[in-house]
Amino acid sequence: MRLVSPLLKHVVYPGLSKAGYLRRAGRTGPAVLTYHGVLPAGYRIVDPGLDGNLVSADSFRRQLGFLKDQYNVISPEEFLLWCQAEHELPPRSVLLTCDDGLRNSLFDMLPILQEFELECLFFVTGASLSHMSTMLWYEELYLMFLATPAIFTLELLEIGRRAETSQEKKRCLWWELVRKLSQYDLNRRRALLGRIRMQLGLSERWDARYREDPVLGRRFLVLNQPELHQLAGAGMCIGAHTLSHPMLSQSSPDVAWSEISESKHGLEQILEQEIWALAYPFGDSSSVGSREVQMAQRAGFQCAFLNVGGGLGTQTPKFALPRVHVTAQMSLAELEAHISGFHRALQQLFRPASRSTAVGSNA
Repeated sequence: MRLVSPLLKHVVYPGLSKAGYLRRAGRTGPAVLTYHGVLPAGYRIVDPGLDGNLVSADSFRRQLGFLKDQYNVISPEEFLLWCQAEHELPPRSVLLTCDDGLRNSLFDMLPILQEFELECLFFVTGASLSHMSTMLWYEELYLMFLATPAIFTLELLEIGRRAETSQEKKRCLWWELVRKLSQYDLNRRRALLGRIRMQLGLSERWDARYREDPVLGRRFLVLNQPELHQLAGAGMCIGAHTLSHPMLSQSSPDVAWSEISESKHGLEQILEQEIWALAYPFGDSSSVGSREVQMAQRAGFQCAFLNVGGGLGTQTPKFALPRVHVTAQMSLAELEAHISGFHRALQQLFRPASRSTAVGSNA
C-alpha cells in the first residue's frame, strides 16, 4: 500500500470522487470521523508528527462544506438512537467527533461548526473537570524532549529503563515511555514526569510560554471546567476520553477501570447529564483489547469508539466502533475514500489481517 499511496491519493481517489463512484459505493450505515482539533490562527508548527493530527481552519471549513453538500451529517443524538435500534439513519450518514478536548475545540473549532449549523461529539478527559488548564501528559513529555539538547540521558529504575538518546531517537524513546508510563495512575505518572523533567535539566517553569501565549495555549492546553460548560452550553455533545488518556492496554485492571468508569461519573456530576459515549485513548489494536471493551460496557456507556478503521456500512460491536481518523494532510478525495469504505477495503486486500495499525500519530 505504501508504494501505491501517492498514486491513490493524487490520481485514483480524485478520479473516483469526481466521478461520484465513492458516494455510490457507500452503503447504508454511518461513517464516524474523528478530529483532534483545529490549529489556531497564527500557530506555527512545533513538530509535524505532533501537530499532524490537527487540521487547519480552512481545511476544516472545506471538509464541512463538502460533507454537508454530499453526505448526511447526523447529530450525536441521532447516532445514539441508531445504536439503540430506535432510529433509522439516511444513506451516507456521517457523525463528527473530536478527541482530547483541547482549548481550540471551543475557540477555533466551535465557531466553524456553528457556521455550518452542525453538531459534534467532543470526547474530553478528566483534566477538563479542573478549573485549571493543563496539558495532555504525553504531549507534555514530547515537548520536554524537544526542549532538551540533542543528546540526553534518562534513568528511571521504577520502570527498568536507562536511556541515552540522540535527536533522531527521541520519538522512539518517547513512544516507549508513553507505553511504560501508562501502567501508572495519574498521580504516580505525574511524579515520574517530574523526575524526567529534572533529569533533562528543565526548570519548573519550562512550559511557561505554552501557558502564557494565547495561541500556544489553545493548541496545547485542554479545556478547563468553565470552558467545558461553554462547549456543552453551545449545544455540543460531550463524551468521555478517560481520566488522563493512558494507553489502557498497558494499565493494571484497577487503573484501567478507574480511568474508564470515573471519567463517566465525573463528567456526569459536572455537566448534570448522561455521558453515553467513550472514546478509547490512542484507540488502536495495541491500546484496546477485549478487557477494555468489557469495561466500557460494564461502566454503563451506550457505545465506545476506536480511532482506526471505519467507513459506511461497517458492521462492528457497539463498544468497538471504528472511526476515520482525519489528519492535516488528508485531501477531500482521500477523506471520501475513507468515508465510503473504499480505502479500508484496499487496506484489507493488501495487508495481512493480523498486522496491527500503528498509532504513533493517532493520539
